Amino acid sequence: MRRILLTAAAALLAATGVAVGGATVGEAPSTAAPGCADVHVLFARGTAETAPPLGVTGIAFGESMKRRLPGKSVRVEAVRYAASSDFSHRLRFAKSVVDGIDNAQRRITSIATHCPDTKIVLGGYSQGAALAGYLTNDSFALPAAYARYRSYVPKPLSAETASHIAAVIQFAPPSSRFLRDVGAPPIRPSKEFRGKIARYCIVGDTICNGARAGAPNALHVLYSVNGMTDRAANFAARRL
Repeated sequence: MRRILLTAAAALLAATGVAVGGATVGEAPSTAAPGCADVHVLFARGTAETAPPLGVTGIAFGESMKRRLPGKSVRVEAVRYAASSDFSHRLRFAKSVVDGIDNAQRRITSIATHCPDTKIVLGGYSQGAALAGYLTNDSFALPAAYARYRSYVPKPLSAETASHIAAVIQFAPPSSRFLRDVGAPPIRPSKEFRGKIARYCIVGDTICNGARAGAPNALHVLYSVNGMTDRAANFAARRL
Protein backbone atom coordinates (compact mmCIF):
# COMPACT_ATOMS: atom_id res chain seq x y z
CA MET A 1 0.00 0.00 0.00
CA ARG A 2 2.86 2.40 0.82
CA ARG A 3 4.33 1.70 -2.63
CA ILE A 4 1.02 2.70 -4.24
CA LEU A 5 0.97 5.92 -2.22
CA LEU A 6 4.58 6.77 -3.08
CA THR A 7 3.90 6.18 -6.78
CA ALA A 8 0.83 8.42 -6.63
CA ALA A 9 2.87 11.12 -4.87
CA ALA A 10 5.63 11.02 -7.47
CA ALA A 11 3.16 11.26 -10.34
CA LEU A 12 1.28 14.11 -8.73
CA LEU A 13 4.36 16.15 -7.89
CA ALA A 14 5.78 15.65 -11.37
CA ALA A 15 2.51 16.77 -12.94
CA THR A 16 2.02 19.87 -10.81
CA GLY A 17 5.57 20.96 -10.08
CA VAL A 18 4.47 21.76 -6.52
CA ALA A 19 7.04 22.32 -3.78
CA VAL A 20 6.00 20.83 -0.47
CA GLY A 21 8.82 21.84 1.86
CA GLY A 22 6.62 24.35 3.72
CA ALA A 23 3.04 24.73 4.81
CA THR A 24 2.02 27.06 2.00
CA VAL A 25 1.73 26.02 -1.64
CA GLY A 26 1.90 28.71 -4.35
CA GLU A 27 -0.68 31.45 -4.91
CA ALA A 28 -2.40 33.07 -7.89
CA PRO A 29 -2.52 36.89 -8.29
CA SER A 30 -4.68 38.27 -5.48
CA THR A 31 -7.63 40.64 -5.51
CA ALA A 32 -7.87 40.44 -1.71
CA ALA A 33 -6.53 42.85 0.91
CA PRO A 34 -2.72 43.00 1.23
CA GLY A 35 -1.43 39.87 2.93
CA CYS A 36 -4.76 38.08 2.55
CA ALA A 37 -5.92 35.51 0.02
CA ASP A 38 -9.33 35.38 -1.62
CA VAL A 39 -9.55 31.73 -0.59
CA HIS A 40 -7.56 30.02 2.16
CA VAL A 41 -7.54 26.22 2.12
CA LEU A 42 -6.59 24.63 5.44
CA PHE A 43 -5.97 20.90 5.01
CA ALA A 44 -5.12 18.07 7.43
CA ARG A 45 -3.19 15.14 5.98
CA GLY A 46 -3.87 11.47 6.68
CA THR A 47 -2.03 9.11 9.01
CA ALA A 48 1.69 9.20 8.17
CA GLU A 49 0.70 10.32 4.65
CA THR A 50 3.41 10.83 2.04
CA ALA A 51 4.55 14.40 1.18
CA PRO A 52 4.04 16.14 4.52
CA PRO A 53 2.96 18.59 5.72
CA LEU A 54 0.03 18.67 3.27
CA GLY A 55 0.11 15.07 2.05
CA VAL A 56 -0.56 14.04 -1.54
CA THR A 57 -4.34 14.35 -1.16
CA GLY A 58 -4.10 17.90 0.13
CA ILE A 59 -1.70 18.85 -2.67
CA ALA A 60 -4.07 17.44 -5.30
CA PHE A 61 -7.07 19.20 -3.77
CA GLY A 62 -5.22 22.52 -3.56
CA GLU A 63 -4.24 22.32 -7.24
CA SER A 64 -7.84 21.48 -8.16
CA MET A 65 -9.07 24.54 -6.26
CA LYS A 66 -6.63 26.83 -8.07
CA ARG A 67 -7.71 25.55 -11.47
CA ARG A 68 -11.34 26.29 -10.67
CA LEU A 69 -10.73 29.84 -9.43
CA PRO A 70 -8.79 31.70 -12.14
CA GLY A 71 -8.10 35.29 -11.14
CA LYS A 72 -8.51 34.47 -7.45
CA SER A 73 -5.67 34.03 -4.98
CA VAL A 74 -5.77 30.59 -3.35
CA ARG A 75 -3.52 29.91 -0.40
CA VAL A 76 -3.11 26.27 0.65
CA GLU A 77 -1.85 25.57 4.16
CA ALA A 78 -1.34 22.41 6.16
CA VAL A 79 -2.77 21.83 9.59
CA ARG A 80 0.29 21.32 11.76
CA TYR A 81 -0.05 18.06 13.66
CA ALA A 82 1.74 14.73 13.89
CA ALA A 83 -0.80 12.65 11.91
CA SER A 84 0.29 9.94 14.32
CA SER A 85 0.26 6.23 13.50
CA ASP A 86 0.77 5.24 17.14
CA PHE A 87 -2.46 3.24 17.37
CA SER A 88 -1.14 1.13 20.25
CA HIS A 89 -1.24 4.14 22.59
CA ARG A 90 -4.71 5.66 22.39
CA LEU A 91 -4.05 8.64 24.62
CA ARG A 92 -0.93 9.62 22.69
CA PHE A 93 -2.84 9.21 19.45
CA ALA A 94 -5.74 11.30 20.78
CA LYS A 95 -3.30 14.04 21.78
CA SER A 96 -2.07 14.20 18.18
CA VAL A 97 -5.62 14.84 16.98
CA VAL A 98 -6.30 17.38 19.73
CA ASP A 99 -3.07 19.20 18.85
CA GLY A 100 -4.27 19.35 15.24
CA ILE A 101 -7.66 20.70 16.26
CA ASP A 102 -5.97 23.37 18.40
CA ASN A 103 -3.65 24.35 15.54
CA ALA A 104 -6.51 24.54 13.03
CA GLN A 105 -8.70 26.56 15.40
CA ARG A 106 -5.91 29.08 15.95
CA ARG A 107 -5.34 29.45 12.23
CA ILE A 108 -9.07 29.74 11.43
CA THR A 109 -9.51 32.37 14.15
CA SER A 110 -6.46 34.30 12.93
CA ILE A 111 -7.61 34.27 9.30
CA ALA A 112 -11.14 35.31 10.26
CA THR A 113 -9.77 38.16 12.38
CA HIS A 114 -7.08 39.54 10.10
CA CYS A 115 -8.62 38.66 6.71
CA PRO A 116 -12.39 38.88 7.29
CA ASP A 117 -13.18 38.84 3.56
CA THR A 118 -11.18 35.64 2.96
CA LYS A 119 -13.25 32.50 2.40
CA ILE A 120 -11.90 29.50 4.31
CA VAL A 121 -12.12 25.97 2.93
CA LEU A 122 -11.42 23.31 5.53
CA GLY A 123 -10.35 19.87 4.36
CA GLY A 124 -8.78 16.62 5.42
CA TYR A 125 -8.04 13.06 4.41
CA SER A 126 -8.57 9.95 6.59
CA GLN A 127 -7.41 10.86 10.11
CA GLY A 128 -7.28 14.44 8.85
CA ALA A 129 -10.88 14.15 7.66
CA ALA A 130 -11.89 13.15 11.18
CA LEU A 131 -9.96 16.15 12.50
CA ALA A 132 -11.81 18.44 10.08
CA GLY A 133 -15.09 16.84 11.15
CA TYR A 134 -14.38 17.48 14.83
CA LEU A 135 -13.79 21.14 14.00
CA THR A 136 -17.46 21.34 12.94
CA ASN A 137 -18.79 19.91 16.22
CA ASP A 138 -20.61 22.16 18.66
CA SER A 139 -19.77 19.77 21.51
CA PHE A 140 -17.82 16.59 22.20
CA ALA A 141 -19.39 13.49 23.70
CA LEU A 142 -16.45 11.68 25.28
CA PRO A 143 -16.83 7.95 25.98
CA ALA A 144 -17.27 7.30 29.72
CA ALA A 145 -13.85 5.64 29.93
CA TYR A 146 -12.22 8.97 29.02
CA ALA A 147 -14.42 11.31 31.05
CA ARG A 148 -11.48 12.29 33.30
CA TYR A 149 -9.77 13.85 30.28
CA ARG A 150 -12.65 16.23 29.51
CA SER A 151 -10.58 19.28 30.48
CA TYR A 152 -8.28 18.55 27.50
CA VAL A 153 -11.11 18.59 24.97
CA PRO A 154 -10.99 21.68 22.71
CA LYS A 155 -13.84 24.18 22.90
CA PRO A 156 -15.92 24.43 19.69
CA LEU A 157 -15.45 27.29 17.24
CA SER A 158 -17.76 30.22 17.87
CA ALA A 159 -20.66 30.64 15.45
CA GLU A 160 -19.14 33.92 14.20
CA THR A 161 -15.78 32.30 13.47
CA ALA A 162 -17.43 29.27 11.88
CA SER A 163 -19.31 31.60 9.51
CA HIS A 164 -16.00 32.34 7.74
CA ILE A 165 -15.72 28.67 6.68
CA ALA A 166 -17.36 28.33 3.27
CA ALA A 167 -16.90 24.57 2.78
CA VAL A 168 -15.64 21.49 4.59
CA ILE A 169 -14.20 18.66 2.48
CA GLN A 170 -13.62 15.18 3.90
CA PHE A 171 -11.83 12.48 1.93
CA ALA A 172 -12.23 8.98 3.39
CA PRO A 173 -13.60 10.18 6.73
CA PRO A 174 -13.69 7.35 9.29
CA SER A 175 -17.27 6.11 9.48
CA SER A 176 -19.44 6.43 12.58
CA ARG A 177 -18.94 2.72 13.19
CA PHE A 178 -15.16 3.02 12.82
CA LEU A 179 -15.04 5.87 15.35
CA ARG A 180 -17.28 3.96 17.74
CA ASP A 181 -15.16 0.80 17.40
CA VAL A 182 -11.98 2.65 18.33
CA GLY A 183 -13.61 4.56 21.19
CA ALA A 184 -13.47 7.99 19.53
CA PRO A 185 -16.16 10.66 20.02
CA PRO A 186 -18.81 10.93 17.30
CA ILE A 187 -18.70 13.70 14.70
CA ARG A 188 -21.90 15.76 14.89
CA PRO A 189 -21.68 18.99 12.87
CA SER A 190 -23.41 22.06 14.24
CA LYS A 191 -26.11 23.92 12.33
CA GLU A 192 -23.56 26.52 11.17
CA PHE A 193 -22.15 23.90 8.79
CA ARG A 194 -25.42 22.75 7.25
CA GLY A 195 -24.98 22.45 3.48
CA LYS A 196 -21.25 23.18 3.66
CA ILE A 197 -19.91 19.64 4.14
CA ALA A 198 -19.00 17.16 1.40
CA ARG A 199 -17.74 13.66 2.16
CA TYR A 200 -15.99 11.44 -0.40
CA CYS A 201 -15.63 7.69 0.11
CA ILE A 202 -14.49 5.18 -2.51
CA VAL A 203 -16.82 2.19 -2.62
CA GLY A 204 -15.01 -0.59 -0.79
CA ASP A 205 -12.79 1.69 1.32
CA THR A 206 -13.20 0.07 4.72
CA ILE A 207 -12.19 3.18 6.66
CA CYS A 208 -15.23 5.16 5.53
CA ASN A 209 -17.78 2.62 4.21
CA GLY A 210 -19.10 1.44 7.56
CA ALA A 211 -16.98 -1.70 7.98
CA ARG A 212 -15.62 -2.61 11.39
CA ALA A 213 -12.44 -0.85 12.43
CA GLY A 214 -9.29 -2.29 10.95
CA ALA A 215 -6.30 -1.58 8.73
CA PRO A 216 -6.98 0.31 5.48
CA ASN A 217 -7.03 -1.48 2.14
CA ALA A 218 -5.42 -0.42 -1.14
CA LEU A 219 -8.47 1.65 -2.17
CA HIS A 220 -7.84 4.01 0.72
CA VAL A 221 -4.79 5.62 -0.91
CA LEU A 222 -6.35 6.54 -4.26
CA TYR A 223 -8.09 9.84 -3.45
CA SER A 224 -5.35 12.01 -4.91
CA VAL A 225 -5.60 10.31 -8.32
CA ASN A 226 -9.20 9.07 -8.78
CA GLY A 227 -10.87 12.39 -9.66
CA MET A 228 -12.50 13.01 -6.28
CA THR A 229 -10.30 16.03 -5.54
CA ASP A 230 -11.74 17.66 -8.68
CA ARG A 231 -15.29 16.87 -7.60
CA ALA A 232 -14.56 18.25 -4.16
CA ALA A 233 -13.07 21.44 -5.62
CA ASN A 234 -16.22 21.93 -7.69
CA PHE A 235 -18.31 21.62 -4.53
CA ALA A 236 -16.15 24.09 -2.62
CA ALA A 237 -15.96 26.61 -5.49
CA ARG A 238 -19.77 26.74 -5.72
CA ARG A 239 -19.91 27.85 -2.10
CA LEU A 240 -17.42 30.70 -2.26
